Amino acid sequence: MSFRRISSVLSLTLKLNGLSIRNLTNVRSQDIVQNIFRSLPCSGFHSSSYQFGLMEFFDDEKNWGSQEVRVGRSWKKDELRIKSNEDLHKLWFVLLKEKNMLLTMEYACKEENELFPNPERIDKVEESMKNLESVVKERNSAYTLLETGEEPGRPGGYETDPFGQRKYMKYAEHTVPKWMNRYKLEEGKMKHGMAVFKFKKLMKEKSHMEKKRIYNRTRNHIYGLIKRFPNMDIEALEEQYPNHDVRRMMAHKKARSVQRHQEEN
Repeated sequence: MSFRRISSVLSLTLKLNGLSIRNLTNVRSQDIVQNIFRSLPCSGFHSSSYQFGLMEFFDDEKNWGSQEVRVGRSWKKDELRIKSNEDLHKLWFVLLKEKNMLLTMEYACKEENELFPNPERIDKVEESMKNLESVVKERNSAYTLLETGEEPGRPGGYETDPFGQRKYMKYAEHTVPKWMNRYKLEEGKMKHGMAVFKFKKLMKEKSHMEKKRIYNRTRNHIYGLIKRFPNMDIEALEEQYPNHDVRRMMAHKKARSVQRHQEEN
């Protein structure tokens, strides 16, 4: 609520109670505050019961010291899609309060060297919050596409970082345009030195060695499958590993079993 709205409600409340700014000193401040909040349009809205203290950060007392707490499963996306935006908004804060309570209880159990019952409750709450957030993003995306015809979110593009690598970066707002920024223009004209060239060369070598290790690991796995199961379906093996010549690998000595080697000799 804006400051003008609060000021207007305050003046209206004072007029209804027969008061003015000048004689406020003769009235208790508690009565004024109660009358103000009674006249506010949002004074009757409450998401949960009043709790004075820190007990909302702790579990129910009947669960203290128990070895197991019976809980349900996490919320699924299909269940959240049929709910309204208001219900999703309320459910988010319910899950947030539940997560804060579980984290507090977990920390308290660690401090007391006790077993925290059902630690998977935290995973269920986090999964529910993740599904809820994805459903809200789906609705925002559909609304933005319907109104503007464009995907929501910040646009981006591929830029070259100081290490000479091309990376996708989201565009950000700047006070000075790029064509007026002297430092940005000088940075674009600057060429990378030998250190960056050597770094790019080593990164390519590292990427090549990783791909080679993956290829050799998969090839040895295929050798082991052919050696253990000589009568297996070759077409299914070729479909699963299209980057390897399976029929040629069958003639290799690593793919021969002991029985097959004795038959050939």
